[in-house]
Amino acid sequence: MLEIPESKTISLQAGKTLTGRKITDVFTPTTHHKFAWFSGDPAGYGKLLSGKKVISTRGHGMFVDILFDQNICITIGDGTNMRYYSPPEKPPEKYQLLIIFDDNSCVACNVAMYGGIWAYHGIFDNKYHQQSLRSTSPLDDAFDESYFDNILNNSPKGISAKALLATEQRIPGVGNGVLQDILFNAGIHPKRKKSSLSDEVKADLFKSLKETLKVMTDMGGRDTEKDFFGNDGGYKTILSKNTLQVPCKVCGGQIKKEAYLGGAVYFCPNCQKL
Repeated sequence: MLEIPESKTISLQAGKTLTGRKITDVFTPTTHHKFAWFSGDPAGYGKLLSGKKVISTRGHGMFVDILFDQNICITIGDGTNMRYYSPPEKPPEKYQLLIIFDDNSCVACNVAMYGGIWAYHGIFDNKYHQQSLRSTSPLDDAFDESYFDNILNNSPKGISAKALLATEQRIPGVGNGVLQDILFNAGIHPKRKKSSLSDEVKADLFKSLKETLKVMTDMGGRDTEKDFFGNDGGYKTILSKNTLQVPCKVCGGQIKKEAYLGGAVYFCPNCQKL
């Protein structure tokens, strides 16, 4: 799923690969997906996008934007896989959107469980996208102790660590994926209440949030996700589906997986006391 490390990685890769390229053809969905969301009818994407040149890209929160001339943009959201194919590679037979460029390369967008592929002129009228653009990323210097304290102080007292980080878009692009290692590195159980966190533990959480996301991003995203070229990210997750059967790297104990707040949480009962 698209979270900060992946949106940043994919946008940088797409920017280096596509900037200056012009769209020559657009193919709309080969199969219907009821949880694939578009801006209006995707049948109109060809007219909107054909002939447009890529100017730049940006990754923010759980979104990647490809910006074209004439104020046209494509935004992909969480749940959408955007993959580049250079000639003579062949794109997949099934897709929700296929874009052909003037060097015969192409980009295919596929939605897994759910996801958005929005092509539009001007500003994207989506509150989550706009909130993400306005927010300060933990990767930025401006996301400092004071900024984080403001998030803490404006969240409910009885909220859990997972809910604090991954709900209500308090920190756009921090979701159920990246929070596992963030909380492990801070020694905090995902169900632990905010009210139980001492100032020292809050400082540990702030440090882990900043440092863990930077390492994930610098290494090209997590090994549970794919980049723009279809490769696994270079960051080896500590807690994920890939490591559930691996002993805790700190204490050697058994990692546990539980369902919590609409998704799975992974934790070490010894290192992350509840």
